[in-house]
Amino acid sequence: MPQGLIAQDVSATKRPLGRTDLEITAIGFGAWAIGGSGWEFGWGPQDDAASIASIQRALDHGINWIDTAAAYGLGHSEEIVARALVGARARPYVFTKCGLIGDAAGRIRKDLTPASIARELEGSLRRLRVDVIDLYQIHWPPPNASDIGLIDGAMEVLAGAQRAGKIRHIGVSNFDVAQIARAQAIAPVASLQPPYSLLSRGIEAEILPYVEAHGIGVLVYSPMASGLLSGAMTRERVATLPADDWRRRDPEFAEPRLSRTLALVEVLRAIGARHGRSPGEVAIAWTLHHRAVSAAIVGARSAGQVDGIVGAAAFRLTDAEVGEIEAASPR
Repeated sequence: MPQGLIAQDVSATKRPLGRTDLEITAIGFGAWAIGGSGWEFGWGPQDDAASIASIQRALDHGINWIDTAAAYGLGHSEEIVARALVGARARPYVFTKCGLIGDAAGRIRKDLTPASIARELEGSLRRLRVDVIDLYQIHWPPPNASDIGLIDGAMEVLAGAQRAGKIRHIGVSNFDVAQIARAQAIAPVASLQPPYSLLSRGIEAEILPYVEAHGIGVLVYSPMASGLLSGAMTRERVATLPADDWRRRDPEFAEPRLSRTLALVEVLRAIGARHGRSPGEVAIAWTLHHRAVSAAIVGARSAGQVDGIVGAAAFRLTDAEVGEIEAASPR
């Protein structure tokens, strides 16, 4: 830690992930952006040294899990995670994902065939330099509803890998209720990873009640809406995003949505000011307020960004503050 900076120890925020034996901190380190550029959903150029420093800073603060994926940077994110953990005093849990394949041009396609899933698992084990992955997740369901049967074969591969000791727990990401149920018919599903933020609330009606009833953990991603709710995003910054930053194609970063969101950020800023918290920490705390949410995945591209969001782990909004936020939030 830099001289004069006091670490905020978030280890006291640990809670179980569903019905597993994993006790995880309320926020985890999200490694999407550190995959760098050169692929379809990159965030623009990223310095590897800064990525490693951000992971190590997260560990200094007591964060005990990292979420990455083979698709992030076409394997580069996993390699950076492995490099950052060399010599770590305490090894965090490492979660990764499969089912998205990149080509030489960086384009991404879904592939849930058993042979592809098996190859991806071996590749992730190699890049992460581990013998076992703590949580291995299917990144996206099949591309078409009629292909739901592809889940069966993918889950059978993962169940076999679990029996072989290569993965500890199986999770799914971006699945709906029918897809989760299909996966559960093959092997226990430990967790779901869905998008969830003040700008993305589609999981509240059916998905969160279902997973809560079935004891499935929930790791929400993009709780700050890919930076829009961080308090650091401005119209000027949006206008200067790198050409290869996927957010340039996202309608949330364009008008008329952008102005509505920036107005909401000012509400988050006012609430955060009462507690010495940033708008981003308020946005993350809002997701953690939902009783079905186990923890939030929070991305960072520098050690300073980690310092600016880690306080969200222990920050609790009152019901009145949640109401104040939702009254200002676009549905």
